[in-house]
Amino acid sequence: MSSKLARGSFLILIGNIVFRIGGYIYRFLMASLLGPASYGILTITLQFQGIFQVLSAAGLPPAIAKYISEYTALDEEVLARQTIYTSLKIMIFLGIFFGLAMFFFVAPWLTFNYFNKPDLLIPMQFVGLITPFSVIVGAFRGSFQGVYKMEYILATRTVEQIFMIIFATILVLIGLSAAGAVLGSVLGFAASAVLSVFLFLKYMGKYIPQPKEEHKFHMKDELKLAKSLVTFAIPVTITALAEMGIYSICTFVMGKFLASNLIGYFGAADPIARLPLVISISVATTILPASSAAFSTKNQNLLNKYVLSAFKYGMIFVIPLCIGIAMFSAPIMSLVYFTRVEYVLGATALSILVIGMTFYSMFAISSSIVQGIGNPRIPMYILLFGAAITVILNWIMVPLYGIEGGALATSIACFIMMVPMLYMTFKLTKVKFPYKTFTKIIMASLIMGLVILLIPQNSYGLLMSIILCPIIYLTILTLTKTFDESDISAIRRFSKKLGPLNKVINKILNFVEKYIDK
Repeated sequence: MSSKLARGSFLILIGNIVFRIGGYIYRFLMASLLGPASYGILTITLQFQGIFQVLSAAGLPPAIAKYISEYTALDEEVLARQTIYTSLKIMIFLGIFFGLAMFFFVAPWLTFNYFNKPDLLIPMQFVGLITPFSVIVGAFRGSFQGVYKMEYILATRTVEQIFMIIFATILVLIGLSAAGAVLGSVLGFAASAVLSVFLFLKYMGKYIPQPKEEHKFHMKDELKLAKSLVTFAIPVTITALAEMGIYSICTFVMGKFLASNLIGYFGAADPIARLPLVISISVATTILPASSAAFSTKNQNLLNKYVLSAFKYGMIFVIPLCIGIAMFSAPIMSLVYFTRVEYVLGATALSILVIGMTFYSMFAISSSIVQGIGNPRIPMYILLFGAAITVILNWIMVPLYGIEGGALATSIACFIMMVPMLYMTFKLTKVKFPYKTFTKIIMASLIMGLVILLIPQNSYGLLMSIILCPIIYLTILTLTKTFDESDISAIRRFSKKLGPLNKVINKILNFVEKYIDK
């Protein structure tokens, strides 16, 4: 079971990376091809795309995974298969309902009554075409997860990303603008839905076999099963919507008060600001089952190790990365969007927003630890509170300060969420807060930032800092004895898998070891 869990976690991590890389490629391509005004329209649309997918799925994919895993373990093939069929019925109904509602009612009302941007209508209506396909994909991904076939999830995500990028690019190039970009997403989900159905029909019979005897599932039993699924799914849906709200609310408010081209500048900065989350969410994904195992066995020493290591490794990478992006925001925007130099006008918003992602990274790691030790509602409540704060701050600050106000409001909200989440994490785990380690990491990052101030703020300076700053940062961490023997051993084990880089890494580690207290 442990090897199955490790393999599954690794494949899910790869899937998350593929999903994020695909998302970045899609956004960067669309920003370059569309220009700020049309990309601003797409930026608004993408927020509703995510929200309606969550509403249509109703949080059922994790519920499907949970109940299939339980029923297959108990050899209840009838209930395992019925879980998928019942969930599909619920999700397809919701997908069609929300799709039609978006196409005929929500999109026209928002376009003309709230945003007052006529160009939004068709892209927003196309969001309604995505939901029926996305719920099919979500249901089958839940079933794949329930039997630990994570490679099927990886395959459907990869197909979704490839088709979305290819078709969106083609449709934008032939002149369909933001509507073509959204239609590319529709075709990506459609391709993923087809593959999901194929994989389920061809291979899942091995893992959820057909019952030996025909069993008729009565309406009363199905309603009981549906109730269990929905009851489990409601907190998941609320949490997902609240989390999306942290990212999306500023865009909703900007759409009300600002011109489309300004929203386009913010939309171009947003994916760059979220790059540090790739690290923190990867750490969060890993720490959840680890903290759960340590807490359930009442192994406090192991729990201490896991919690402290998660924050230490996460912040060692996240804090300097956020500082580097904040200080080189203009060169980064110019380099990434070299075909559209006007996107550099989003650089200040990027500098502010990426600092907020430092706070959100701490929140994400804390949240996974608290969920792992059996308190999933605490992060949900804090997310809901954070979403409410985000609405209030954005409504005040966006009209006054534009996209920079939206970035600042979001960053403040992330800080406000981080503080109680950290407090609850260390209180519930009974782990002492690592003041010394955090102080050393922050000090090393600030010194690195002072060095950046001496480097020219252009593309050549960015390249110089990429080479020079890690050396300075690592040297300071080493001299302040931030690393210990366990860190060195872990890195050595990992470096063996990196081939030719292993020798270089070992030379660096030999230098670091000289400064470790034996």
